[in-house]
Amino acid sequence: MPAVVVVRSDALNADLFAAGPGSRRQLHILLVEDDPGDALLVEEMVADLSPRPHLDWVRTLAEAGERLRTDVPDCVLLDLHLPDAHGLEALAGIRVRNDQVPVVVMTGLDQERTGLFALASGAQDYLVKGRVDPELFGRAVRYAIQRKQAELTSAALQASQMRAQENSRLERGLLPTPLLGADPAVEVVSRYRPGRDHSLLGGDFYDVVQDPTGIVHAIIGDVSGHGPDAAATGVALRLAWRTLVLSGVTGARQLNLLEEVLLAERADQQTFATATSLILDPATRQVSVRRAGHPGMLSCTGAGLSWVEVPGGPALGFVPGYAQWPAHEVALADQAGLMLFTDGLFEGRVGDGSTRLGEDGLFELAQTLPTDQPESFVDALIGQVAELSSAAGGLDDDVAILYLRWSDVTRRRT
Repeated sequence: MPAVVVVRSDALNADLFAAGPGSRRQLHILLVEDDPGDALLVEEMVADLSPRPHLDWVRTLAEAGERLRTDVPDCVLLDLHLPDAHGLEALAGIRVRNDQVPVVVMTGLDQERTGLFALASGAQDYLVKGRVDPELFGRAVRYAIQRKQAELTSAALQASQMRAQENSRLERGLLPTPLLGADPAVEVVSRYRPGRDHSLLGGDFYDVVQDPTGIVHAIIGDVSGHGPDAAATGVALRLAWRTLVLSGVTGARQLNLLEEVLLAERADQQTFATATSLILDPATRQVSVRRAGHPGMLSCTGAGLSWVEVPGGPALGFVPGYAQWPAHEVALADQAGLMLFTDGLFEGRVGDGSTRLGEDGLFELAQTLPTDQPESFVDALIGQVAELSSAAGGLDDDVAILYLRWSDVTRRRT
């Protein structure tokens, strides 16, 4: 009659059954077998292994399931004829209860073909009763564990590659190439820096579009939360914003529609998004700013840096249908630039305590850096913030930065 054997994977080393100075505990085998005679044969084979593993014996698949819920094994040795499961049903029962453990199937002399079917159904190996000695038994268990580990490693690698591909697609959606045409009115420096968990995207997004009249539209935003839901919502908002700009929808109406998109796309009622939208007019050197719960921005001029934080309204999704986001004009001189960013740039911990950099700390840090070369300034600022946060494990959150200034072509025209 059938049997199940379990061997813990965390005890595996160069010699599967060794319990020398480097091992943490005795190897444990769970045997599921309703026939005492067959169970005795397994006990004898286990007794011949050196050092001897601990053998635990139960008689049904149901009992095995109870053990598997509380004690994850390294390997399951499974005969396919139990009182409560027959044939491949027994294998399926083990895999349903725990699909992380390797399975070695035991069959009768006239059921070798069933063993091959079991391999196709997810078992790692099979043994034929009456043809098993301790050496073959030990080798089958060892190889089964190794095969299962290889399968799990391969599956994890494939999942990691799929996540990387998904992240790459989401990043392209969140962080697009500015749409400025052949005669751009502004120069754009954009940066994105993931937080400490590089496997999870945040919802940081930005975009820049120049319309046919030469007016430049820009946005930077941050969806609350992390992971694919936040990133997908950020992509939806960014694409909706670009579509609205190209359709001629701007101002408060634009933010109202973005909020409607957020409400439709967000995964839960607590999700919100901060945003700052700009309209840059190269003819007047004026920038119209609307702020929805987003941090302020840095104004970089020949005279130095200043913190610009115009009055605004709440984040998108906070008070749906009731928020107002007034426009405020900000002058942008020929050699000046505006740097917009998400809160990951200043909300991370610095040093080895719980102190956070904060907006004041970020501004003080930025004032120590030369601002004449925008790309160098942005990169140096990110680098300094990352260095300050290294003792606390690195940046807590993703960081998106958008630096805008009038292009050389625009400056020559005036």
